Amino acid sequence: MPSYIVIATILVLSVIGFYMGRSTVLGRNGGKTRGLHSLPGYYGYYMALWCAAPALLVAGLWLIFEGSIVDGILRAGIPADIPVERHSLFMTDVHNLALNGTIAGEVTDTLRAAADRYLQLMDYSSIAMAIGALAVGIIGLAFAQSRITPRLRARPRVEKAVMITLMAASTIAVLTTVGIILSLLFESALFFEKVSFTEFLFGIQWSPQTAMRADQVGSTGAFGAVPLFAGTLLITAIAMLVAAPIGLMSAIYMSEYADRRVRSVLKPVLEVLAGIPTVVYGFFAALTVAPFVRQLGQMAGLDVASESALAAGVVMGVMIVPFVSSLSDDVMTAVPQAMRDGSYGLGATKSETIKRVIIPAALPGIVGALMLAISRAIGETMIVVMAAGLSANLTANPFEAVTTVTVQIATLLVGDQEFDSPKTLATFALGLVLFVVTLCLNIVALRIVRKYREQYE
Repeated sequence: MPSYIVIATILVLSVIGFYMGRSTVLGRNGGKTRGLHSLPGYYGYYMALWCAAPALLVAGLWLIFEGSIVDGILRAGIPADIPVERHSLFMTDVHNLALNGTIAGEVTDTLRAAADRYLQLMDYSSIAMAIGALAVGIIGLAFAQSRITPRLRARPRVEKAVMITLMAASTIAVLTTVGIILSLLFESALFFEKVSFTEFLFGIQWSPQTAMRADQVGSTGAFGAVPLFAGTLLITAIAMLVAAPIGLMSAIYMSEYADRRVRSVLKPVLEVLAGIPTVVYGFFAALTVAPFVRQLGQMAGLDVASESALAAGVVMGVMIVPFVSSLSDDVMTAVPQAMRDGSYGLGATKSETIKRVIIPAALPGIVGALMLAISRAIGETMIVVMAAGLSANLTANPFEAVTTVTVQIATLLVGDQEFDSPKTLATFALGLVLFVVTLCLNIVALRIVRKYREQYE
């Protein structure tokens, strides 16, 4: 039985438990709400929680450990003629054959039997999970119903359960962040054991492809990441030169000049740009913008590459315009009307009010919108792959092909990789650099926000 059906069934049982809890407490109190410690709805929530929480916990734990248990059973049945060092590859082939129906190599009888056994065990496991989770949920319903009385402190217990859930969610978020940071630090430390830290940060040659033989050219690889940083900054700068003025001017027009009907049309149209998949922007950049930029360059006598930073940056800037315009418009609209009226009362014009009152008052939100747009530009991959190329060139010329940090991360992790080679570990070092840069941007944005928020609040 699919897991989503089990979860949906548990939720339906919880809804039934909610109404059972309400009717149970009212029935035991003579149908009256007077004399109840809590409102009838809290007794329903109390019973629903006793049904959903244990059942979902059982289902979640089952799904977490299901794969390991099934793999353990299959590993115990691997024939003795298969070497131990090939057990992992054998299990990978079993999973691919069972789930996808095909593998890269030859399908042997042993492999097919193991794949059939895997599917059989997974079916048994799904049925057992459904029975176990639903049984626990029904037991929880019966237990909660037996404890419901008019004097039961249902509201404090429900609120405590909600508080525990919120604390667990926040703890998971924090632990996830800590886990990401630790994984980056650990893998980056392994990388810097093989490659010099100074070479990585200050080297100007990026060629992570290591050869298979020591006598081949580039056998040691080159991991100078300066060309990647330069390409990332160049494309981000071009994107912000496009997005920042267009976004801010659009926000000023929609919040201060446009009437309500025009604003109700323009704002959704601009926000549609944020919903277009980035691969579509990549096609647009590669098939339309890049040839157009090259033709303009040839008309001006300039040598423009077929894949250029300018084409990628312009399209990326168009993509992030909604992040600047929509957020800035919301912030400017939220500025109190009394500040506008006071400025007009002192004789200021509309443009002077916008420059000296509205924008300074909304500056924290505008800075936040720009920081969000910069972070979005730094993390973009598809547009750069399709319009700027993969060449790690150290240049400030926007007409040449460049690459970015995120593109190299995606490129190096494509296909089957060994996660103990400098080539693959370099992606973690690049990710750590991106994390540090984003953290610094957030710190700068917070300082600016605090400075001007104290001034205008």
